[in-house]
Amino acid sequence: MTTPATPGDHPSADRPLTIVIGCDTFAPDINGAARFAERLAAGLVRRGHDVHVIAPNRRYRREKPQTEVVEGEPMTVHRLPSVRWPPHDWLRFVWPWRAKAHVRPILDEVKPDVVHIQSHIVIGRALAREAHKRGIPLVATNHVMAENILDFTTLPPLLDKRVVRWAWADAARTFSLTRAVTTPTRKAADFLESTIDIQGVIPISCGIDKANYTPDLTPRDANRILFVGRLTTEKGIDVVLRALAKLDPALDARFDIVGGGDQRRNLETLAQQLGVSERVTFHGHTSEDELRRLYSRASVFAIASIAELQSIATMEAMASGLPVVAANAVALPHLVHDGENGYLFEPGDADELAARLTDVLTASPDERLRMQQASLDGVSVHDIDRTLDTFEALYRGRPLPE
Repeated sequence: MTTPATPGDHPSADRPLTIVIGCDTFAPDINGAARFAERLAAGLVRRGHDVHVIAPNRRYRREKPQTEVVEGEPMTVHRLPSVRWPPHDWLRFVWPWRAKAHVRPILDEVKPDVVHIQSHIVIGRALAREAHKRGIPLVATNHVMAENILDFTTLPPLLDKRVVRWAWADAARTFSLTRAVTTPTRKAADFLESTIDIQGVIPISCGIDKANYTPDLTPRDANRILFVGRLTTEKGIDVVLRALAKLDPALDARFDIVGGGDQRRNLETLAQQLGVSERVTFHGHTSEDELRRLYSRASVFAIASIAELQSIATMEAMASGLPVVAANAVALPHLVHDGENGYLFEPGDADELAARLTDVLTASPDERLRMQQASLDGVSVHDIDRTLDTFEALYRGRPLPE
């Protein structure tokens, strides 16, 4: 059980803090949890704090801490020896039985004011226990739905269910050691509280810097649907492809897919089977400049995922002034308000998705502009400075800002 931060033993005044951020995924990985950790760390450095990130190395070797530039800011990164998980296209992990031995000397040398873990799995789990032993305040953010990993366990379904039960039970033990547990949205907090024995989970947006995006509110010269994210099963990209095949050919809609993942080959095959491959472009991983260009020229952002605890990509789309059509699942309705900045559809229903995409692509200029402005207005509450203010309050043990 956890409760919001209360005054007690905490750093005084407004002196800079020494903060350890523990991540099971971090740059150069590309996913929502890694992106959040990068923006959080960079924002804290920008505010004058001494930030140390503990993350997996890209090989099975421990190296001396290095200064890495992340989101334009230099920070100390401690890379732990890791091995690749073969069923996954990029995931690496630290051997669980070695994790505590790796983090102990870092905590003893750095002597942080606070530890902030980004998952309860391996590095976060070890840091939680070692920080607790040393009386270091601990904050945890949950980006994980245990169900997300089932595609990569290679276990039979019955064992998968046991793995999920064990994972959530272990998460509860880890979270019980914290000063505060946060999730990106209220719906994600409700999900966590209903899944394990925990109360007082605090919703704090992952945050986004709107200045990094360039909304284009002018009419489009073509109908372009965009998705950005990992190409994995739970993202439901196959549903968008099936919906694309159901659209009126007169719309001549194109689908841009940005990101990499284990499902790319299967999705390429499906596009061919559906007869839409000539209208689908797999961009893979892109530069930030190219990604912003794709956001700016798109007509609509489509996301059929059933496992989003927030969705940074959806917030990026909104900050780019895009209407969004999203699955009515987990936290996506927190961002997409049906009939306002886009539409929601029943998860997995390609027919309904096609109908909602058609609504956006055939909207009048005034109606489209209204949806675009609603996206821009809706994302304003997710400003990264508000996110940083809230985490700083948690770190210092102060009342949270409104």
